[in-house]
Amino acid sequence: MIRTMLYATDLGLHSPYVLQHALALARTFSAELHVVHVVEPMGLFAESVLQIYLAEEVLTELHSEGVNTVIEGIELRVLAGFRDELGEDNPDMGLIRSVRVVQGDPSTVIIEQTHQLKVDLLVVGSHSRIIEGAMPIGRTAARVLQLSQVPVYMVPMLQSHAGKRVSA
Repeated sequence: MIRTMLYATDLGLHSPYVLQHALALARTFSAELHVVHVVEPMGLFAESVLQIYLAEEVLTELHSEGVNTVIEGIELRVLAGFRDELGEDNPDMGLIRSVRVVQGDPSTVIIEQTHQLKVDLLVVGSHSRIIEGAMPIGRTAARVLQLSQVPVYMVPMLQSHAGKRVSA
């Protein structure tokens, strides 16, 4: 029985398409839908540049308060984006129980969220961008498939086959 679902989004171009799948499944199963977006930590290069230009106290404050402020802002923008996409009065908005923005390694955070939320189904897109000659599944999606202990519903993105774009 599917009662709780997690939709992991990269907020990319195809996110609204994957959201529609997640909402359709949530409607079908009368399930709660949680949404997670993972923000990768600042890279070593960016961190070292900040250390050069900012005092240690400022850098510490930036890490503690700045990151939380940015994450809260992203959560609000994600919810606003859903309202714009679906319409303010759309009953599907009621299916979305939470929107979380978490900093970390995407596949690790997604798997951790499936455990914390005790979800019965995980919904992901196959990848965020189409790159000619690239694998049909992205790095994060592949890793999530390898590590997930719950069923994964993967939404395929548009693929290039023999020079033609087709919907998979």
